[in-house]
Amino acid sequence: MTREEISALFERRLEAFNRRDISALGRDLSEDSVVDSPFAGGVTRGRAAIEDLYRSFFHAFPDAQLRLEELLIDGARVMLLGRLSGTDTGGLLAPPKGRAYDIALVLSNTFHNGLIVHERRIYDFTGMLVQVGTLKAKPA
Repeated sequence: MTREEISALFERRLEAFNRRDISALGRDLSEDSVVDSPFAGGVTRGRAAIEDLYRSFFHAFPDAQLRLEELLIDGARVMLLGRLSGTDTGGLLAPPKGRAYDIALVLSNTFHNGLIVHERRIYDFTGMLVQVGTLKAKPA
């Protein structure tokens, strides 16, 4: 894939994520794609299972928004640096508290034959849980 094709693909993915269009997000994944995510508690394998992961996430955060800050492309490897925000109205590990979060994240993607074969999602999951009120932070 060219840099332009990769950039266009990520623009489409951001739009699909912000519309919560799970089918569109799934189309960019290989059938045996792998996602490593704190939200999933580790590794999720296969397009269908990853689509279920998106469903769970969008259930917990139906207003989730992903904003691109920078896209780094090096051949078949792509790093998306951005911000993720939303409100816990669906309940994440506890009854929903209606509290918002806003966190930095990095998505490290590897492509093969024009599809994502691996995505590692890097963000402060504990910080997210504190922001939405699921975990209590001790004062320093």
